[in-house]
Amino acid sequence: MFKITTNNAEETIEIGERLGKALKKGAIILLSGDLGAGKTVFTKGIARGLDIDKNVTSPTFTLIHQYDGRLPLYHFDIYRILNEEELYDIGYEEYFFGDGVTVVEWPERMEDLRPDEYISINIEKLPDNGRRIIISTVGKGYDYLKGAIA
Repeated sequence: MFKITTNNAEETIEIGERLGKALKKGAIILLSGDLGAGKTVFTKGIARGLDIDKNVTSPTFTLIHQYDGRLPLYHFDIYRILNEEELYDIGYEEYFFGDGVTVVEWPERMEDLRPDEYISINIEKLPDNGRRIIISTVGKGYDYLKGAIA
């Protein structure tokens, strides 16, 4: 587990970028935090690390945005889904278990569909506009990340 404190959005992006540079195909990131915590900001960094040059925005109303880079990035925001059936309807498995990197904002809305292995990231707002980012992995498939972020 890594605990990192950032002081501004650019530092949060830099941590995401370090992670993005290390990611391999099939990586699944479950990204938690309150509204405005910086989940999409962190995802911008992941995109930068995947050599994606497009502006990353939250897919709040479309559920998913796809970006092409070194690996495809599938960015889900499932805050507005009513039930897990909606994820089946959009074919989430093709994204989760495909050749890209999947980032899911609001993963608590898909408890029964969590994969066996994933990267868990929680972002907390701090009183001084900073962020505490806690990164952990579930399963052994992400052992390659050790040392990539710290």
